[in-house]
Amino acid sequence: MSGTSGERAVFEYAVLRVVPRVERGECVNAGVLLYCRPRSFLAARTHLAPERLRALDPQVDLDGVRAALRAVESLCDGGPEGGQGAADEVGRRFRWLIAPRSTVVQPGPVHSGLTADPEAELERLLTVLVH
Repeated sequence: MSGTSGERAVFEYAVLRVVPRVERGECVNAGVLLYCRPRSFLAARTHLAPERLRALDPQVDLDGVRAALRAVESLCDGGPEGGQGAADEVGRRFRWLIAPRSTVVQPGPVHSGLTADPEAELERLLTVLVH
């Protein structure tokens, strides 16, 4: 549900980071998670750069990373592929996704802004922060 009415609404977002070796703390940005409460909008877009990850860890499990990123996207979409949590309201799903974890795919800090079109903002952030 894209808001194109021209009226801007507050949104929150977090960068999804891939940390192939948690003990080292090095990361590669691989996606953006965006939540806009006034528009009931929650979505994630991802882009994986295997060469960047292999530079940090030549043994990285790319299939596992891809599966974890797809799981985030599915949870945001709210369909049956997203599992039991996909039935929760969008704000609750966002808060669960931004909770700190010590896994390979981690959310970064939450930032906020204003947008008239959350979908377009998500694509812009993906381009600026990930590509």
